[in-house]
Amino acid sequence: MNPIESHTTDITKLCKTHNVKSLYAFGSVLTDKFNTESDIDLIVEFQPLDVLDYVDNYYDLKFSLETILKREIDLLEEKAIKNPYFRKTINQNKQLIYGQ
Repeated sequence: MNPIESHTTDITKLCKTHNVKSLYAFGSVLTDKFNTESDIDLIVEFQPLDVLDYVDNYYDLKFSLETILKREIDLLEEKAIKNPYFRKTINQNKQLIYGQ
């Protein structure tokens, strides 16, 4: 079982607190290559936020996820993924954790 599966309740609470529209996992956490040294790759899409609140919200979510999951988190924002090949690869393998 990967760490995400064992912390879904805590992750759901964080997502609600941080105005997350959707949160997806991708990368090694979804494969048998995931190990004790692996980080966790996540993609987030937020509900509309005030610009002044965005940075604090983003980093608070990232650091809170790292605390819960006891792993380094690479947190990408959905709208920041510009490379179409990277987006296609992610979309083929991502798994919804929270939202729609």
